[in-house]
Amino acid sequence: MRYWLMLVIVLLVGCQPLTQIPNKDLITAVGYASISEQRGRTLEEKQVRAMRASKLDAYRELTEQVYGMRISARAGLEDQQLGIENTDGAVDGIIRGAKVIRSYPVGDSYVTEMELDLRQMDRMKEHGEVYHVPTNQETLF
Repeated sequence: MRYWLMLVIVLLVGCQPLTQIPNKDLITAVGYASISEQRGRTLEEKQVRAMRASKLDAYRELTEQVYGMRISARAGLEDQQLGIENTDGAVDGIIRGAKVIRSYPVGDSYVTEMELDLRQMDRMKEHGEVYHVPTNQETLF
């Protein structure tokens, strides 16, 4: 009887996954910002600006993962010679429900780690759409 019980326990333990199954509806992003490059009178003010900038960078990365990146490229030809080449990239979208997982300084940079549950974002769309995002707004920092 004990052998059967041990055999059942061994078989059940053997059926458990060795690694955690990833959630395909959860995406992550990391944003970075330099502290010394920020405007500000004091180090603390520069750190707050870098913290906010790294959060925006993480939001940009989440938006890029969800909506993709629009690429615009232009090349000129003059006298059968390649002239000026320009390439621009832009990301546009609305991210709802993202969570800051960690935010911390590393050397002269500030790092923000975020995650977004795509199912939660879809549910939050029911609360209304944003039709216009204001640009060039002044902030306190």
